Amino acid sequence: MESDSMAIRKTIVGHVDAAVLAFTAGKDVQLDLALAEADCIGTAAHVTMLSRMPGVNILTERDRNAVVRELITIMRAARRGTFRIRPEDQDVHLAVERLLTQKLGHVGKRVHTARSRNDQVATDLRLYAKERLLTLQDRMADLAGALLRLARRHVNVPMVGRTHLQPAMPSSVGLWASAHAESLLDDAILLRAAYDVNNRCPLGSAASYGVSLPIDRALTARLLGFHGPHQNVLYAGNGRGKCESAILASLAQVMVTLSRFAEDLILFAMPEFGYFTMPAAFGTGSSIMPQKNNPDVLELIRARAKIVSAHSAAVTAIVQGLPSGYSRDLQETKEPFLEGLRVTAACVDVLVPFVEQLRVNRQKLLAGFTPAVFATDRALELVAGGMPFRDAYDQVKANLGELSMVNPKLAIRAKTHLGAPGGLDFRGFAARVHQEHRHVAAERRRFHGAVTRLLGVDYPALG
Repeated sequence: MESDSMAIRKTIVGHVDAAVLAFTAGKDVQLDLALAEADCIGTAAHVTMLSRMPGVNILTERDRNAVVRELITIMRAARRGTFRIRPEDQDVHLAVERLLTQKLGHVGKRVHTARSRNDQVATDLRLYAKERLLTLQDRMADLAGALLRLARRHVNVPMVGRTHLQPAMPSSVGLWASAHAESLLDDAILLRAAYDVNNRCPLGSAASYGVSLPIDRALTARLLGFHGPHQNVLYAGNGRGKCESAILASLAQVMVTLSRFAEDLILFAMPEFGYFTMPAAFGTGSSIMPQKNNPDVLELIRARAKIVSAHSAAVTAIVQGLPSGYSRDLQETKEPFLEGLRVTAACVDVLVPFVEQLRVNRQKLLAGFTPAVFATDRALELVAGGMPFRDAYDQVKANLGELSMVNPKLAIRAKTHLGAPGGLDFRGFAARVHQEHRHVAAERRRFHGAVTRLLGVDYPALG
């Protein structure tokens, strides 16, 4: 057994029992590696603000420049995988402070002035999310574009429309593929709203009650490329967890769209349907059955949609029971948040080339049509001749066996109103995709430009 002295660990914030330290640090020692770059960027903004604070001599411009140089060194180490967080550090914030103090002595000891780990981690998570939300939004637009190209190439290829999975009415591959594209574009609206919630800076709120120094929170927000600071310092702290919950809720909707698309393809690529052939390289084989090429990618997307929804529910449940001010419960929101971002991005990424290589089997699609699929069209034909709809409905229903086969291509081309198989607005869809790409490009220029000016080196290249 360890002696009592060996069971106590010295940390920056005091002496802590080793078992308590391990319990309270949890997975932060591993998870916070992902936040190292964001922590350094936030610290660069904070020390820049401290060096410009009027009437208070905390850091000189020279001190500020020395700190930023060391922060860039740490960022490069993090990218190489050589940055480490020790158990005694507890988290990335104190690991960075330790390294700055080792290199710069008393200057490193000054960098935490007027902030808390509470506003540090909140800022880190928002900087981390900002980059990843932009990348995700860009890739979602790529995926929507791939679906729209698939739809446009096969706009007049008939496909049986289904309700309750049963044959319903004439439809088309164009309608089916563009429906999933439009769903993604609506998800992008939610994602952009979450991005806007995320794009407020909590830095300088400290422990949620402000500080007695003349800090400039608007300056740090501007230095970091945020749209502005949170006005209320208590809400800046209370926003931790709530912001992550909002982002995860939007990610869950993205995954709903991907899961339904995956489910459609799992069904329609079955030999019994054969409507689509999945790209061979995106399937996996069986260890015993030589003929198998399984839709594992699609099945995993379907499963991971539930995982992201669970992450969203978990974070929301943690946050909704908390009082105002920081509680350690919030530590448990970090892993599901980081994982939700990672999983959603991975699912979107894998589907872009999948859709681009998906093959449409026209003959199989045509073979799915029977006269009964045209029952509603026949009823509406009678209505156009003057019969009341309910009478037409009853007449067709009573004589289903007398329905004739109709050319499916002519049936879908006849539906020309907006949004129908023959009335798809591809120009409007393309404009929405372009709008998403433009938004991402503009926000990246704003964010990367701000960080480049802050660090004095090109970002994100760090060159």
